[in-house]
Amino acid sequence: MASSKEYLAYVLEQHSELEGITYRAMMGEYIIYYRGKVIGGVYDDRFLVKPCPAAAAMMPRAEKELPYEGGREMFPVAEIDDRAFLRRLIEAMYEELPEPKKKK
Repeated sequence: MASSKEYLAYVLEQHSELEGITYRAMMGEYIIYYRGKVIGGVYDDRFLVKPCPAAAAMMPRAEKELPYEGGREMFPVAEIDDRAFLRRLIEAMYEELPEPKKKK
C-alpha cells in the first residue's frame, strides 16, 4: 500500500519548525531528509525513523518495524502529533546519522 500525499503533507507540517526538512518520492513512499541526511520516511502512512541510539533513548517502548518487505527495521514514531518532541528527536538523531554519500 502506498502512502497518501495527505499523510506526507501532515508529517511535513509537523516538522515545519525545523529548517532543512525535505523529502523524495520513492516507489509510492517518501524518504525524509533533515539537512541532507536521511532521518526516515513515510511508509504505508506511518512515519518511521532510522534506529540510531538517540531514537532508541527517546522512544524506549518503540518496537522496530519493517518499512517494506526486505527493508531494514526502523522505529515507528507514535508521537507524530507532538511537534516539540519531533524537533528534539530529529535534532538528537542528526549528529548520529551518517553523512550523505558523495555523488560521482
